[in-house]
Amino acid sequence: MAEPNFQEQLERLEEIVRRLEAPDLDLDAALKLFEDNLGFPGVRRERLTAAEAKVRQVLATHAGKPKVEDFDG
Repeated sequence: MAEPNFQEQLERLEEIVRRLEAPDLDLDAALKLFEDNLGFPGVRRERLTAAEAKVRQVLATHAGKPKVEDFDG
């Protein structure tokens, strides 16, 4: 199964937040939902960091600044 794209991941995160904010969600279900998705934001953060590095590189190139390549992953 392919890794979900950014939009799909964002939609999943929004769904998790909606479920956690629901007034009828009991504590046990909320804790289970939280535990099951604990690693979710960290994985996305890596992708966002990589995207940010690429954007900075493009902006620097277009601003006439030297291109700095600092990609860790």
